[in-house]
Amino acid sequence: MHNQDLGQVLTSADFIHENSQHVFIPSSGIESAAKVVFENMKTREYSTKTWKMHPLNPKVANESAINWIFLVDLLNFSFWSERDPDDKSVPNPARYAVEYQGVKYTGYWALCACINRACQEGYPILKPQWWAKDASDDVLLHVFRSDTEEQMPMVKERIRVMREDGGALLKYYDGTFINCIKEANGSAMKLLQIITRHFKSFNDEHTFHLRKVQIFKRAQILIADIWACFDGQGLGYFEDIDQITMFADYRVPQALYHLGCLEYSKDLIQKLRDHQNFPSGCSEEVEIRGNSIWAVELLRQRIQHMIDEQNSDMKVNAILLDFYIWDYAKEIQGTVDIPTHRTRSVYY
Repeated sequence: MHNQDLGQVLTSADFIHENSQHVFIPSSGIESAAKVVFENMKTREYSTKTWKMHPLNPKVANESAINWIFLVDLLNFSFWSERDPDDKSVPNPARYAVEYQGVKYTGYWALCACINRACQEGYPILKPQWWAKDASDDVLLHVFRSDTEEQMPMVKERIRVMREDGGALLKYYDGTFINCIKEANGSAMKLLQIITRHFKSFNDEHTFHLRKVQIFKRAQILIADIWACFDGQGLGYFEDIDQITMFADYRVPQALYHLGCLEYSKDLIQKLRDHQNFPSGCSEEVEIRGNSIWAVELLRQRIQHMIDEQNSDMKVNAILLDFYIWDYAKEIQGTVDIPTHRTRSVYY
C-alpha cells in the first residue's frame, strides 16, 4: 500500500511509527494478537449491532440520536481521574461518577449518563441552540454534576468547547449536525474534513519531527458512532467508512500493550509507572498515539488475511477493532501492568 492510498491519519501514523524512539510495534506481537482478537470477535459476533447494545447509547437511529452523538463526542475527552491513579476495575469511591437508573457510571459512560439524566430531568440537552447559547454556565454545571466528591475533569473547558463549537454549528449548519452529514454526501473523508475545519476542538493535529501529523480521534469517533448507530444505512452510510482509523486515546494503547502489539522503551515505562503527566503534543505522547493507529492497521490487515483464508463472512475494519479493543481494555482494567498515559487535553 502506497502512502497516497492512505488517508491523512494513516499517513501520519506511518510517519510517526517510522520515526519513533520510545514506542515500537513487534511483528510477532501483531501475529499472536491477531489470532486472539479474530477468534474473540468471531465468538462475540462484533458488528455495528454491538453499539446499540450498550445500555446508555441511543436505541433509535433518528435526529435526536445524531444530536446525542454530536454532543457526546464533542465532550469525549480526558476522563481519567486524579483521585484514581491505580485505575482498578473497581473505581476509587471518590472518583467522578454519575448514577443513572440505579447504576453508577465512571469515565466516558459517566458523560453519557449525564446527558441521559438531563433528558430525563426535562433539560433540552439534545438541542444545540440550548447548550451552545441559551443555558447558563451554572445550569450546564448542574447537568454535569457528579454523584461523588470529584467533579467531572475539565468541566469548564467542556463548557467552553460547547459554546465555541456549538456556536459554529449554529452559524454554519443551522444548528444541526445532519446538515454536515448531508454536505459530506456519503463520504467519511469529506465529513472528517468538514468537522476538523469548522469545529476547532476536533482539530487534533500536532507537530512531530517538524512535520504536521493528524490524529483526529474525536472527529473520527463521531463519524464511527453515527455509522454504528445507523447500521451503515441512511445518514450512517459512508462509501469509504473503512478509511477511518482507530481512535487514539489513552485506554486503547494500554490494551494494545497488554496484547503485545506495542513495546515501550524502559524510560517511557518508568515515566508511566511514576504517573508522570505528558503534555499534549510531546513526542512520547504522539508516539503512543501514532503507533497505536499503525498497530491497529497492521492487526486489521492480518485479521483480514485470516478472514479471506477461512472464507468467513465476518466484517472487520479499524472501527470495529477499536470498539472491541476498548471494551476489552475495560474488561482487563486493573490487571494491566502499565498505567494509561496521563495527558490533559480536549483532543481525547
